Amino acid sequence: MEQHRQLGLAATIAVVTGESIALGIFLTPAAMAKSLGSPLLLAAVWCGMGLITMCGALCYSELAVRFPHAGGEYVYLREGYGSRVAFLYGWMSAAVMDPGIAAALAMGATPYLFSLFGVSPQVRLWIPAVILLCLAALNYTGTQFSRRIMASANLLKIAVLLCLVAWAWLSGHATTANLMPLAERRSGSEPIFGAIAGATVSAFFSFGGWWEAGKVAGEVRNPRRNLPLAFTCGVFLVTLVYLLVSFAFLSVVPLERIVSNTAFVAQFGEALFGSIGGKVLSACVLLSVFGGLMALTMAAPRVYYAMAKDGAFFSAFGRLHPRFGTPANAVLLQTGLGLLVICFGAFDRILSFIIFSAICFLALSAASLFRLKEPVTRWWYPIAPILFLVGCTIINLLILMHDPVPALVGLAAVLCGDPIRRLFFSTPKISATTTA
Repeated sequence: MEQHRQLGLAATIAVVTGESIALGIFLTPAAMAKSLGSPLLLAAVWCGMGLITMCGALCYSELAVRFPHAGGEYVYLREGYGSRVAFLYGWMSAAVMDPGIAAALAMGATPYLFSLFGVSPQVRLWIPAVILLCLAALNYTGTQFSRRIMASANLLKIAVLLCLVAWAWLSGHATTANLMPLAERRSGSEPIFGAIAGATVSAFFSFGGWWEAGKVAGEVRNPRRNLPLAFTCGVFLVTLVYLLVSFAFLSVVPLERIVSNTAFVAQFGEALFGSIGGKVLSACVLLSVFGGLMALTMAAPRVYYAMAKDGAFFSAFGRLHPRFGTPANAVLLQTGLGLLVICFGAFDRILSFIIFSAICFLALSAASLFRLKEPVTRWWYPIAPILFLVGCTIINLLILMHDPVPALVGLAAVLCGDPIRRLFFSTPKISATTTA
């Protein structure tokens, strides 16, 4: 049973931007600006990461056009390196990364909901679980309505962020004097190498999720046209939003007044909107997190579905719902694991353990372009994949230099998937036509 291709260009762009622009946009610019100490250096880091990400987006757009099926990186790794490497990626996504990200976003949204509505502490404990269950219900039914909600939320949050930037200048609260001198580093900045290294890793984390559109490629209309446009336009939008928002923040709250991430958000909201600034900013944060979670809960189950269709995962997760045409069991699995992570409260540790391995799989996916039977003839080849691989290598080296233990523990956890594969899924039936 095949699923209808119901995602248009706008919805696919929303998937690309959805997970990237989430909680991080309100937190990372302050920390990055404080450590770098210079608006020009901050812009350089954002632009440099935007260039690396665009190179990755070009690589993924070519892979998505060649393999417009559910699964994204799982499919690219399977085609490039075989079932073993693909399974290790799927194992990492299903068992660790996707539930950890979902739990982190749901927990991150809770204080802002509390700020808006002032719910009791007893109710507050249940908010993350309720968020995941509501999103699961939307993606389980898989109606056109749920797709419109996802697209609308993610495109609306871009509009809201751009409106924040415009209001900062139109209201007179922003001034270029707060940005000057552009290049001179302020007192109290971190040593230059450590500051650039930390800001680069933070910027990569903030861009994270742009690759999600590949996982829903089997549901995109006219994939040969829409997928490359979605990847490139989505990454361009994310880069533009990060640059504009960061400079709006600094033009309202100068570098010298930044104390911490959370205090910075409160400062910015109060400067723009007075006493209700906290509530306004809380609503903006919630919209961003909701859009990110919608994109994640739509894309992640498609990996488990693709694995099950290959025989590399339990067959129950490779079935589509007879009425809704969605990978309903895979949606339930992803939600259940997210709830489990919330119960144990381990999402921060999960993300720190797994990010090194996630970057390795990103690089391997892009490098699979060099292993295709039909050579790539795009104007950007081979410069884009080479730049992306160099960027991924540098970021992973920075992670190893900063804190090697979580990276190595996470890598060991990923490699544990190999004996599990041998024990339960020793004879996968590779399917090159997964189309959900």
